[in-house]
Amino acid sequence: MSEELADNVRRHRRRAGLSQEELAHQSGFSVATVRKIEQGGSVRIETLHAVARGLGVRTSELLVSDAPTPVRHNDPNDLNLRDLRIALTPRVRLTDVPPPTGDEPNLRLLRRAVRDAVTLYPAGRYASLAAALPLLMRDANAAVAYYEGSEDDSREALLARAEVLGLAGRYLTQIRQFDIAHVAATASVNDAVAAKDNVAAANRVRGLCFTLLRTGRFDEAEELAVEAMDLIEPQVSNADPDRYSVWGGVAMEAAAAAIRNNRPQEAREYRRAASIAAAAVGHSQTYDVLAAFGPVTAAMKSLEDFMIIGDARTVVRRSTEDEALSAKAWGRLGKPSTTDGSRYVLDLARAHVRTGDGSAAMDELMRLYRSVPEWLRHQKSAAVTMEEIMKKRKRTLTADMRVVADHLCMSG
Repeated sequence: MSEELADNVRRHRRRAGLSQEELAHQSGFSVATVRKIEQGGSVRIETLHAVARGLGVRTSELLVSDAPTPVRHNDPNDLNLRDLRIALTPRVRLTDVPPPTGDEPNLRLLRRAVRDAVTLYPAGRYASLAAALPLLMRDANAAVAYYEGSEDDSREALLARAEVLGLAGRYLTQIRQFDIAHVAATASVNDAVAAKDNVAAANRVRGLCFTLLRTGRFDEAEELAVEAMDLIEPQVSNADPDRYSVWGGVAMEAAAAAIRNNRPQEAREYRRAASIAAAAVGHSQTYDVLAAFGPVTAAMKSLEDFMIIGDARTVVRRSTEDEALSAKAWGRLGKPSTTDGSRYVLDLARAHVRTGDGSAAMDELMRLYRSVPEWLRHQKSAAVTMEEIMKKRKRTLTADMRVVADHLCMSG
């Protein structure tokens, strides 16, 4: 980690009047960890969350810019994502764009193609998705250009392109191509705003927050999510399930940003808002196949907060005590989205290993390996969890451990 970050932590510690030993105690780490940070050693973002709590500051106050680490040569993504990058960042023109030519686009078929492509993401079919997105972007761009000035058709074309862009942003964030993911997710929100559909715009904000959280932009993510909540807050006259579903989903994004930024009280308020929305919806509501919302999702997401603050025991306990988290209740309340369900299982695996139950943690990782192997491969926290399991293992690794370690490109 950078010397600038080390100096930043040291400065905040001294301003708070804490010794390294006192900061270690308040953060829940050994003094060796604090010394490592202040000496410029590598540090995980979750460790910074804990240090921020110990110092009583926002996590964003500890994050600093630094010279980037050199990328390795011949990164295959430079070529693998070439067509998608071109589709998302079209060529610059020095003269007027020529008017669209050709047949009138079929918006019904375009929307169907978009919905078909959306199902590829939770299924982990990333190769198929990467191939489909450039073609969808081309067709969506053509439709938006063709129907410019035609109110109803222009709106439908913009919403279709917003969905394609949102899907691209999710996918690119998942594979850690954050800069171009931000371009796609931002354009997605802008298209929904241009279509004058506030609920769709707030839903697209959820995707942008997904990217912002993974790039440490916690303040921005929380502020944007709150703005979206205010924009579509359900009232008696417009309190339909879709509005409640998206409003509750955006509240969860605000909570995720706040808890990562050492704002636990605000996170609790957003979680309460999400719980209100979940109760109003009553059953899993799928406004967007990538982001189903309901009592089960709200319960799963609330456990993320305990993982962030390092309370793994509460995660394990509530996973068995909360009725909404039992498979038996899903028939009545509805299932979460595949991605939300998978992330919950991964959190549970991390909680098990941190409470000393490596066997239970491996059971959860194997569930993910069998059901969403490609998704699992791209989860940094999966590698962290597997690393912790391997470090605590005193005997030879089991066959399952070797399989998952190999899948995550880790040495056993």
